[in-house]
Amino acid sequence: MKTISMSAVWLRLRRCAADMPANCSGVAATEFAVIVPIMLAMFFGTVEFSSGVAVDRKVTIIARTLSDLTSQSPPPTAQSPWAPVYDSDLQNIFTASISILKPYSSTPATATISEIYVDSSNNATITWSKAATIAANATQATLTASSRNPGDPVTTLPAQLLVKQTYLILSEVSYVYTPTIGYVMAKTGVALNDVAYTRPRQVVCVVYGGLPKLDSNNNCPTP
Repeated sequence: MKTISMSAVWLRLRRCAADMPANCSGVAATEFAVIVPIMLAMFFGTVEFSSGVAVDRKVTIIARTLSDLTSQSPPPTAQSPWAPVYDSDLQNIFTASISILKPYSSTPATATISEIYVDSSNNATITWSKAATIAANATQATLTASSRNPGDPVTTLPAQLLVKQTYLILSEVSYVYTPTIGYVMAKTGVALNDVAYTRPRQVVCVVYGGLPKLDSNNNCPTP
């Protein structure tokens, strides 16, 4: 096998450098054609991935914010064991998502707030639920019917939260992150989801739309 010494390689490089316009332009063009696609993939991939991570973090913050604000609903009186929430309250809570998502578009976001009751047999069911969407360029969320209905079982509740005869506020957030360019990530977008659970802070339960129905002593039912 024929070998080439380092001195021979160095000599060829010196000749190429001396005759760059005539002999080396093709080499530079080839190197440029090979390197540019790699550099573009690295650049756009970094931008798209970083934005995706940022949006995913915002989805988590939204989920925590929705459950936290709902769980802080104040009682009608200092001694009341329950707190009411109305459509206007939930709309304002959902609308907070718009500010959290900035500067990203909030249009692909959907969210649901539900209350869960864990009975004396450790069965978790939905007490009430409400959803919302955000239209393009909207300044407020639009309330919609939830896919969850009162009495639906909840099988995804973490074991640590299965405390008998207690209520929980559940928030669920979905968002489709669509990269601006789609050079590396899917142009159709990536679905991001998160949930958060919070116990009512000042009361035993939060009442929406007459649910849960209070007992004869105006207390939250805890069968």
